[in-house]
Amino acid sequence: MQDLDIKIERVVLSAILFSPDKFDEICDIIKADDFSLPLHVAMFKACESLRKGDITITPELVCNEMSKSIQVTLDDIVYIASESPIADIDSYVDIIKNSSIKRRLFSLASFIRDESLKEQSKAIDVLEEIEKRVYTLSLQDSNSDFKTSQEVIESTLQKIKDNKSKVGILKGIDTGFRELNYVTTGFNVGELIIIGARPSMGKTALILSMALKIVSSGKGVAIFSLEMPAEQLMTRMLSAKSRIPLQNVRSGNMDDNEFSKLTMIAQELCEKNLYINDSSYLTLSALRTNLRKLKAKDTSISIVMIDYLQLMAGVNSANSVARHEIIAEISRGLKNLARELNIPIVALSQLNRSLESRDDKRPILSDLRESGSIEQDADVIIFLYRDEVYKVRESRQRIANQKKQNKQDSNIKIDDIYIPPQIEKAELILAKNRNGETKHIDIQYNGKFTLFEDIDEERDTSMAAHNHTKIIGNEIQTIQLGNFDLGTNQDDELPRF
Repeated sequence: MQDLDIKIERVVLSAILFSPDKFDEICDIIKADDFSLPLHVAMFKACESLRKGDITITPELVCNEMSKSIQVTLDDIVYIASESPIADIDSYVDIIKNSSIKRRLFSLASFIRDESLKEQSKAIDVLEEIEKRVYTLSLQDSNSDFKTSQEVIESTLQKIKDNKSKVGILKGIDTGFRELNYVTTGFNVGELIIIGARPSMGKTALILSMALKIVSSGKGVAIFSLEMPAEQLMTRMLSAKSRIPLQNVRSGNMDDNEFSKLTMIAQELCEKNLYINDSSYLTLSALRTNLRKLKAKDTSISIVMIDYLQLMAGVNSANSVARHEIIAEISRGLKNLARELNIPIVALSQLNRSLESRDDKRPILSDLRESGSIEQDADVIIFLYRDEVYKVRESRQRIANQKKQNKQDSNIKIDDIYIPPQIEKAELILAKNRNGETKHIDIQYNGKFTLFEDIDEERDTSMAAHNHTKIIGNEIQTIQLGNFDLGTNQDDELPRF
């Protein structure tokens, strides 16, 4: 350590002894372990201890506090205090912080060298540890000062002015759904958006439908798929985009016209800024590293989608840490990352099985699986619900029971299995919206293409007529309540895609 740096440390500690009121301000920038000499570290800790106890910082009391942990005399403290404090103490504090970070970087370089020489070390583990340490260092060097009311007002008015000039223009990323865009102003930078649903509801299909809409506008999308290979995701997207049934695309059962159309759509998607990472193991540090590299490579990246949150690994995943604590760490990390990279992050989330026992199986916030911290960290929480999923499930259960009874009594009639319509109603339940209202939004799901869309105008009119409603502008007003039966007998009347 250079003598100049040690002298600077003594000047700052001397300033604390002569002007204890400066200690809180200094503490906002440097900590005890930012000092290089053990004596200086112990002295700063002693000042912290006295401050916490609301005790005046004096050389005698500092010496007494230090003597509890190390051997020290009052002469040692007087020697440090003999350094004349300067008026511009802030610049000296910054030098101490800068030197501290550089020492940690040097230590990190030694760690990298040592770990790289170990035969048993896994490269991926070493890289993740490096990323975590570098990120920690970057946070230490961040500025957390207060903003004055004038600064906040100026930036707020500028944002309002910008929004005023864009009246009628979507502020955030287009979600692909008109009403959801209206209520949320789109998915906005720095937001963590959680989309939750029970299995088989179509969470993956929903974000792929959104992704298709986003890339079609020229924006970039990064998808992290921990559950499904990239090729399966692309197969779904090709089916949805080309309007060729997914089963036909998967099996290759297409005529020449359909295959030609599929090839054309594939070429179109090749030119979009769409990136898929299908690694089955993903940590926050790996996510951060990948996104930083991707954004440096392609500045059009405007949104990140993760399928799904509970499959991510936390820093302490290998240890005996409660799962809800790991999920809390991940959700908070995702929120911080969204703010750091200034983009929205959409993460899918599984829901608790407990909702299956309710009569109304529409999800609520308490159904979020494994951690209430998700509810706290998220800016927007959307639940996906399709009633047809439960109708099919109930039909199968009923038929299974009837078959059991039929073995004992051949007069028991076995019902036909319920077949859902190709185009069925789905609901987006906006359960949390930090900057707006919450509400239920009706959309439609086309099972043949695994595609979610807005309810088209013709279908809107058909549903309104069946339910004795009238349509005024973009609003549907109910005259008499009724239930629209999306059974197979109405399917032929619905518009095809």
